[in-house]
Formats: sequence, C-alpha cells, structure tokens
Amino acid sequence: MAGQEMRIAGEGGEFGAYVAMPAGPAKAGLLVIQEIFGVNANMRAVCDAWAARGYAALCPDLFWRIEPGVQLTDQSPEEWQRAFDLYKAFDVDQGVRDLATSIAFARASLGLRKVGAIGFCLGGLLAYLTACRTDVDGAVSYYGVGIQDRLSEAAGLTKPILLHVAGKDQFVPGPAQLAIAEGLKLHPLAKVEFYLEQDHAFARSGGAHFDAEAARLADARTEAFFAEQLG
Repeated sequence: MAGQEMRIAGEGGEFGAYVAMPAGPAKAGLLVIQEIFGVNANMRAVCDAWAARGYAALCPDLFWRIEPGVQLTDQSPEEWQRAFDLYKAFDVDQGVRDLATSIAFARASLGLRKVGAIGFCLGGLLAYLTACRTDVDGAVSYYGVGIQDRLSEAAGLTKPILLHVAGKDQFVPGPAQLAIAEGLKLHPLAKVEFYLEQDHAFARSGGAHFDAEAARLADARTEAFFAEQLG
C-alpha cells in the first residue's frame, strides 16, 4: 500500500503525518522521527521500508508550529541553513508531547497495540526522550544530538532503548560520546552500539557520510530489537 498523508489532532491544532501501511496485518506501529530537514523524501522512504517489513510506519510533522510541510534536503548550503534555523526555533519538549499524541493516534486510530519509535539526528534525541517520557514500547536512536545533556532523563525509562552512536560524529564529539556510554552503561534498559569509523548520518541514504555496510549493520540490529520488543 502506498503511503498517505493523515492529520492528527494535537495541542493547539492539527498536524500532518506521512503514514505507510504494510500489505498485510501490521506487526506493530513504528513512529519514525524526522531529522532537521522535515518529513522529506528520506523520511518517507524510511517509513516505506519499515512498511515493507510489516510495520505501520508514521512520520509526524514536528515543525508544524514553525512551518508546516517542511521538506528540505542535505544537498545545498541554503537548505542546511534553513534546517538549522528550524532546529534553533524548535521546542523539544513540545515535540515530545506531539510524539506522545502521535503514539496515542497510532493506537486509537490505526488500531495498533504496540508502538515503537525510531529517530535520526534531532529525531535521535527525540526518540531517547520519547522512551524516557512516554508509554512507547521501545525506541531506537540513530546518532542523537544532545543526549549527553539529558542523561538524568534515563531514570524515566520503563521500556528498552537502543542507541547507535557514530565514533567520528562531528555533532556528538568524543567527550559527549563518553558521557553517553558512561551514563547509560549500567542502565538495564539501555544499550549503546558504537560505529567507530562513522560520521554523523552514516545511515542517511544519499548523504555525504552514508556508509552502506554500517547502515546495514545498524538496521539489522534495529530490526532485531523491534522484533523482540514489539513482537
């Protein structure tokens, strides 16, 4: 089934979401959390790929209060600048509340019993916070930015989280990576996987730092994680 746009009633108004449904009954729901480029072709492709694996994948527009319908790429300096401007204007806490609303929508309107979350970059941070603050059934963070400053939030974890960390991430430098590893190493619900030779966004197909082998490894670990947590 081709993906479609849906509307979700949130705090202060409605926001859009791209939804990709599997051909047969869904194994579970999966919240795909955007990068700073909005719900663009890359995020829709991620949803489509997870739908092909049997999940109902939902990518909500988290920039809707700033500018609805953002679809940027990482291919020009102008788009990067616009993406960073949106990132600076974005309210992370409100974003997590919108994600909680999206989880409730997936359960009530799409009929999904279990819902996981997977996020990239900004979405990686939001996936972590969603695991800490909401009733999501499991979360995966790809190269989340800023997690080291919110490690105390891990006290709120009630369901497992898997974090993929790029060893040469220009946005998550070595001291931040060490803080994440040390801060979460004893938490029974958190697992951190390192990709020592990779830079930020190594799993973004078509991106400057895309590495097919590392992306396949991270995706395989993610798929095994969701099979266990959402099965």
